[in-house]
Amino acid sequence: MKAKWKISPYLYIFPALFLLMAFRLIPIVMSFIISFFDWSIKGTGKFIGLMNYATMLKDEVFWRSMGNTIWLVIIVVPASIILSLLFAVLLNNIKALKGLFRTVYFMPYVTSLVAVSIVWKLMFNEQTGLINTLIGYIGISPQKWLSESRGIFEMLFSGLGINLHGWIGGPSQALFAIIIMTVWKGLGYNTIIYLAGLQNISKVYYEAADIDGASKIKQFFKITLPLVSPTTFYVLIMTTIVTFQTFSQVYLMTDKGGPLNTTKLIVYYIYEKGFDTLEMGYASAVALALFIIILALTIYQKRLEKHVNY
Repeated sequence: MKAKWKISPYLYIFPALFLLMAFRLIPIVMSFIISFFDWSIKGTGKFIGLMNYATMLKDEVFWRSMGNTIWLVIIVVPASIILSLLFAVLLNNIKALKGLFRTVYFMPYVTSLVAVSIVWKLMFNEQTGLINTLIGYIGISPQKWLSESRGIFEMLFSGLGINLHGWIGGPSQALFAIIIMTVWKGLGYNTIIYLAGLQNISKVYYEAADIDGASKIKQFFKITLPLVSPTTFYVLIMTTIVTFQTFSQVYLMTDKGGPLNTTKLIVYYIYEKGFDTLEMGYASAVALALFIIILALTIYQKRLEKHVNY
């Protein structure tokens, strides 16, 4: 018997499909097309082929922005995974007020990023900021958090007579301040995700380990870490993608990616080229390059799935 074709299921998905097409797929296709044009904000331009891509490869600010973004990802992603797993384990072992602690940890994630960025900018203020006040109690001199262009590794090793300059000098202290804020902002979400993963692990494994005399540390590495690997896999992919797209912190906490472009991230650079200098074609070329990088990393990370214990 032939199945009857019905239009009603398609009507249910049409609103979501329309929004996906209008605000996702069509802009991506248009951005790809515009990247081959010398395009103005008015929507007119001439075809220049691969000229925008050639200019991008020779653009020092583009490479600086990409280098800054890579440092952000290299530090934020591992720190987010390690800290969120640590806090999730601690929360999972708390008996009283567990709901209260979950709420406290999750609140930064649901708080407006604009409000959070402004508060952290005040905290990092050189004269009146809370951060300098706190480190002053342990004998550290006030730092120029959001205006220091030197790399953190360069600053740490300069006292030992080791000179590290350029990219190997690490992210600037200004970018490191943004890294601290970014890790803190996403910590609550990742912690709750890990907590859900931990609660899906059967207690039978831990009871058997206790009988065999395994220590808590051994239980963590032999039971918890392998069985929570699906959650780690998810957190790794999502945190990497979100971190590459960091924008608001730079826009609100620093002066146009300063000092000396050391906090200028790739998404901010796309915004600057597209809406400050109105080079829409060039901005689209950089956006496509970012899309390819994120796609390649995601595909590579998918290869790690063979190490996941479902």
